[in-house]
Amino acid sequence: MCGIAGIFEFGEARVDPADLRRMCDIMVHRGPDDDGLFTHGRIGLGMRRLSIIDLATGHQPISNEDGSIWIVFNGEIYNHRALREQLITRGHRYRTQSDTETIVHLYEEYGKECVKHLRGMFALAVWDSNRNSLFITRDRLGIKPLYYCLLPDKFIFGSEIKVVLAYPELRPEFNSDGLPEYLAFGYLSGEETFYQGVRKLMPGRWLEISQRGELRTEQYWDLRPPSSEKSHPEKYDEEYYVAGYRDLLEGAVRSHLMSDVPLGVFLSGGLDSSAVAALMTKARGEPIETFSVGYTEQAYSELPYARTVAEHLNSVHHEVMIGWQDFFSALPKLIWHEDEPITWPSSVSLFFVAQLARERVKVVLTGEGSDETLAGYSRYAFTLKNVGFDRVYRALIPRGIRRGIRNSIATSSWIDANVRRRLSHTFLGLDGESWVSLYFDNFFSAFTQQEQGELLNDELAGGIADGRAYRNVLAYWEKSSGELLQRLLYTDIKTYLVELLMKQDNMSMAASVESRVPFLDHVLVEWATQVPASIQVRGFSGKNILKKAMENLLPHSIIYRPKLGFPTPWSGWLAGESFEQIERLLLEPRSIERGFFKRSAVEKLLLEHRAGHRDHYDRIWRLLNLEIWLRVCIEREDRNLVATLGTAPNFYVESR
Repeated sequence: MCGIAGIFEFGEARVDPADLRRMCDIMVHRGPDDDGLFTHGRIGLGMRRLSIIDLATGHQPISNEDGSIWIVFNGEIYNHRALREQLITRGHRYRTQSDTETIVHLYEEYGKECVKHLRGMFALAVWDSNRNSLFITRDRLGIKPLYYCLLPDKFIFGSEIKVVLAYPELRPEFNSDGLPEYLAFGYLSGEETFYQGVRKLMPGRWLEISQRGELRTEQYWDLRPPSSEKSHPEKYDEEYYVAGYRDLLEGAVRSHLMSDVPLGVFLSGGLDSSAVAALMTKARGEPIETFSVGYTEQAYSELPYARTVAEHLNSVHHEVMIGWQDFFSALPKLIWHEDEPITWPSSVSLFFVAQLARERVKVVLTGEGSDETLAGYSRYAFTLKNVGFDRVYRALIPRGIRRGIRNSIATSSWIDANVRRRLSHTFLGLDGESWVSLYFDNFFSAFTQQEQGELLNDELAGGIADGRAYRNVLAYWEKSSGELLQRLLYTDIKTYLVELLMKQDNMSMAASVESRVPFLDHVLVEWATQVPASIQVRGFSGKNILKKAMENLLPHSIIYRPKLGFPTPWSGWLAGESFEQIERLLLEPRSIERGFFKRSAVEKLLLEHRAGHRDHYDRIWRLLNLEIWLRVCIEREDRNLVATLGTAPNFYVESR
């Protein structure tokens, strides 16, 4: 595990090692154990290393036998030992025990097709001096990040956006074209980032660039479309799916235990992390280390569930408790680490539990990815039923009456904020003729297209009509196939999950901890997403096969308890002096003079929330994070210039 960086000059210029060093130094948190540079004429590769595998000889960058191919690599290849044996029989000579060297020889053997042989998480760059070309690629599901910037005379890449922007010629500039998608989803799901000129390499893709600056990219993996047999339930019963998934998941967990340093588990007390902890305990045959985070507000804390699982597994258990002061004081620093506005408040909690884990281990396994591959979120089952009811509703009720009911739910002062929120998620409060309304606005969008038109200034609002906010996600939806559930999973795996994994990676690496996600072994994912809805979803609950598969390893009370989804008491914190400070921050002249939002619209939103007429906690979170990000990442303020929320310490980000 590490952070990687590189510079490729197209002309006669030579890479300055000092520029590469600067890029690597800014991500020392990703690799505090070691660093390495390779520069030769127009190419420069750099890395920061968190030593996990082959502690003695796993230094990077590393080359093949004759030095014609060099690599920097971030991640873990879980099948590298099997690949190593195959490559040795084909005449390749090894100098180390690392998985990195296996990729070098695999590239010699198969070229760009080498990625199809890898099973694991990875972002890597290979310099091929024989072809004078640079090859970069990213794992199938986007577990490890990779960003780049193509200039007329050079190509810059790195594991984090700040690494790319550390190159002396580059300056951060806000990509305001992404604002509609951010206001809707909280993230950008395509290649573009929040920074002009900086792009992300999408999961399951490789990119090759020649010495003339000619760039070519290709998708090497995608989720398979559903079987032509449509996975007939009469042919494969529940027992078949439960047994098959349990076997594949156990194998994935065992493979993810590959390490020369101590490992642990992030344990929330939910089914996903508890399943990983149980299977890890089974595989190791001894107590494991588990780490949990909770809140001083007990109603939002899952620590009692985590303790139940820890006691059941007899793990060596550790906990950290955070309050609103910890949360707010850490926010600007963590926005700097994430390089973007933070999408979910749970990112902050994740950092604190990663910090706790770092005191004991270097590697943790997590439960990320189960919900998006096994239909764990309630929105999946709810949508299946909502679509069914809406079909009947639209057949019986005229369009004009349906529109009137929607308007009443949205505007009537007689409806309580909580009731309004619940009704707005049903077919009664949504436009069933629009998939954007029925699904994306329903479960993802903080600001719908109509609400963005009221919030944004006239120039930006004029661009909403082109569907910019939903363009990327709708492209994946249109590409999906199979049952409705399989289409929902495909779309979320390609968009929502990618952002979730970026959060997981950046927050754990901010504490110098490697996080691994066995639920996202690509073979397991391919298998899981073929399971029909009739087997996967029962009532309003998903993950049926995982629940059945864990019945002999975990308490019934853990397997079948309602899903909380790593809740954060953010909504409750939006009160009193904290709310007043946020209100002042969003309405002060500096914020309004940016010109993105109409002051009257922001004032209305805050007033409605204060009065309890509407619950705008998610919208306020979006606006607050955007403002802090602009100050910390674009304007590069260091400390004490963002806000003081109540009696919390001043917002602070480490000097860079």
